[in-house]
Amino acid sequence: MKQFIDFIPLILFFIVYKLDPRAVEILGQIYTLGGIFSATAVLIISSVIVYGVLFVLQRKLEKSQWLTLIACLVFGGMTLAFHSETFLKWKAPVVNWLFAAAFAASHFIGDKPLIERIMGHAISLPQALWTRLNIAWVLFFLFSGAANLFVAFTFHEIWVDFKVFGSLGMTLLFMIGQGVFIARHMQHAESDPALDKTKD
Repeated sequence: MKQFIDFIPLILFFIVYKLDPRAVEILGQIYTLGGIFSATAVLIISSVIVYGVLFVLQRKLEKSQWLTLIACLVFGGMTLAFHSETFLKWKAPVVNWLFAAAFAASHFIGDKPLIERIMGHAISLPQALWTRLNIAWVLFFLFSGAANLFVAFTFHEIWVDFKVFGSLGMTLLFMIGQGVFIARHMQHAESDPALDKTKD
């Protein structure tokens, strides 16, 4: 469920982006609501609120959440400062590739792949399967970043739609595939005790 918290600000971003530009009064000030730049401002504000609430409730944020928040502030802030949506188009690819780098680096840093550190407390798998699952996450983030970059700079008219629903769809499909993979191999491990020895 945590993976989908990131999509709350994105959905708000999408709603505001799709609005026809209109003037609204907030605290005595007139702002334009609708279009890419007001949507970017909403993305930044909602991200700060969402992750701020999480920080208060959990007393901490995960590294992935810090990365997402910082990327939103940096790329969103540059989009508003330079009045250019190009910076925002780079946010999703860069974040995805940084996640891919983190998962890949965990094969060489530390004693466990990153996915095992995240999920190992909840499920038990042979080490070889943790490695395969971690590599799958690396490939997913590489593909997701490349897909976002390609759509953003090739299909300008639909890049926001893809940023929200394309990314959500890819994540959902990958999570389902991961669940099927884990369930299948857990069943095999239970039926074949010899597989359990590969954990040691």
